[in-house]
Amino acid sequence: MSGYTPSWLALREPADAGARAAELLDPLRAALPPGPLLLWDVGCGTGSLARWLAPRLPGPQHWILYDSDPALLAEASVSAPHETRQGRIADLSAADLAGASLVAASALLDILTPAELDGFAAAITGAGVPALLTLSVVGRVRLTPSDPLDAEIGAAFNDHQRRDGLLGPDAVAAAAEALGRRGAALRTRPSPWKLGPARGELAAAWLRGWVAAAVEQRPDLGPAAAGYLRRRLAAGLHVEVHHADLLAIPGETPIWGNTPTFGNLS
Repeated sequence: MSGYTPSWLALREPADAGARAAELLDPLRAALPPGPLLLWDVGCGTGSLARWLAPRLPGPQHWILYDSDPALLAEASVSAPHETRQGRIADLSAADLAGASLVAASALLDILTPAELDGFAAAITGAGVPALLTLSVVGRVRLTPSDPLDAEIGAAFNDHQRRDGLLGPDAVAAAAEALGRRGAALRTRPSPWKLGPARGELAAAWLRGWVAAAVEQRPDLGPAAAGYLRRRLAAGLHVEVHHADLLAIPGETPIWGNTPTFGNLS
């Protein structure tokens, strides 16, 4: 489901923790049922979202960490005594989520197809469970100082994210539509990575992956991209990688209205 390595997930975990939209936590807590909480982390990787979210939620908690990758689930089980379940997102149903207090996910929506996302939205709303869906890419990157190749490489990367029918940077809008159409109250907030010298290792790893994906999508960019990468790494990186967090509360009178606040995601 995730396709990520434990080393990459460990490297990005502090940046993820700093980026998530904490202002969604108060309305999330208000939507949770009383008593012990049953929480799902879908596409959990090594469990970083549960590590971030658990201390921010009240009371006794039981977490179900769900992923298709058995190696990541094994890694997740080392850090905390959570329940783990192996499975595909396409197999999740409302019946599976029955009784859940919350479904959470991180860096998941953009690697889904429209059919997978629609099924996920149907499972969430069918079970009547709130969902906190964090750190989905929105297709915008800002590097400082700018370079003439930034826009071209960024466009090629976004096309790569949409390969094989994946949603990529269109995922947040698609999720809002799928959940809103089923009656969920929605709120979105920006959750950008802001990477500089203090997170230089992550910035460099991200840049290499960003450029490599762009070149895979457009091999003609290869010669220019090699020079671009050398210039960027030599000069030191300051980069904002824009994401969005989405909170959905199904089956209730909308708290904020069903129009997601996409205007404040930049």
